[in-house]
Amino acid sequence: MRSDKNFTCYASCSFGLEKIVALELEALGLKEIRIKDARVYFNADTEELARANLWLRSADRIYIVLREFTAKTFDELFSEVNSIEWEALLEKDEAIPVSGDAVQSVLMSVSDIQSVTKKAIVERLREKWHVNYLSEKGNRVPIYVSTVRDAFTVAVNTSGEGLNRRGYRVKNVQAPLRETLAAGIISISRWKDRPFYDIMCGSGTIVIEAALKACNIAPGLRRQFALTGFGRDWAHAMKNEKEKAQEGIIKEPDVEIRGSDIDPVALDIARYHAKRAGVADLIRFEKKDALVFTPETATGTLITNPPYAVRLGNNEEIAELYRKMGETLRPLSGFRQYFICADPEFPVHYGMKEDSRRKLYNGNIMCYLFQYFRNR
Repeated sequence: MRSDKNFTCYASCSFGLEKIVALELEALGLKEIRIKDARVYFNADTEELARANLWLRSADRIYIVLREFTAKTFDELFSEVNSIEWEALLEKDEAIPVSGDAVQSVLMSVSDIQSVTKKAIVERLREKWHVNYLSEKGNRVPIYVSTVRDAFTVAVNTSGEGLNRRGYRVKNVQAPLRETLAAGIISISRWKDRPFYDIMCGSGTIVIEAALKACNIAPGLRRQFALTGFGRDWAHAMKNEKEKAQEGIIKEPDVEIRGSDIDPVALDIARYHAKRAGVADLIRFEKKDALVFTPETATGTLITNPPYAVRLGNNEEIAELYRKMGETLRPLSGFRQYFICADPEFPVHYGMKEDSRRKLYNGNIMCYLFQYFRNR
């Protein structure tokens, strides 16, 4: 795939994290940032796309936008896709796998959307290149076609696997928190250098994401991206960005990060993941019951993902857990506290009205981030 100096792109993300992703893009020096539902648009060249893939902590994937249009028939879809100048974007023999998604649209058959899109691309290239068939034995350029309420986007997936796939989490406990959501919550909390706690750390995602941020470790440093398979210029751009990221790592950040859990198996998994992420020396893991939590510092930031009934258990048992958590944690006046949970009545059970709440999604489960930060 040919490199360029001016791509229109978007970073997909969970609903509720758009502003966080926009701030991350701004910090990376990206321009023309525009927020839409679950997407943040921006302009970038090849090097900037490599940097965004490597560094975005809260986004799901990054795409190059080729065309956006409305279509309600497969003929309209074919015509719009076929009119894209694919010959100016792709090199001969490149593989062009097509994936797709459809939400609340007239055309809801994803397999048919993919098939029509692929046919439109192939027919255009065969005509322009004067060939009878495409070998597709070269570089792999994944195409993504999506529609929401009949609005289509045809794009190139530059990330490949989701950006939550950092490479460190290979084992799971029940109800894990996605890495990108954990990173987004940390950004929402504005945590920087206060003592950091997760008292129900499970497989360690929240504390590991905090440690990666404290050490200035690029979240994508240990993984591969689709764009490196687009050609020499793309691979070179990512190589350069990874080398610069390695040079910027902070070896010994002046922060305290602690993760605890009552489950020793979960703690073993968390330690293993922290080691894979390269931050094991920064995080102190301990076997502790969250309901008798006694911090060793007078102040701190506490972010945790307590169990919620929609995933793990009985409503009454979960409500009682939240009540006991409140008895333990409410008196900690020096602690800013953040709880991600699916129960909108969490503050009632916890025994204190939140200072703020934000609607977020943990996978396909609608959750709320309950925030307690005033005068703390």
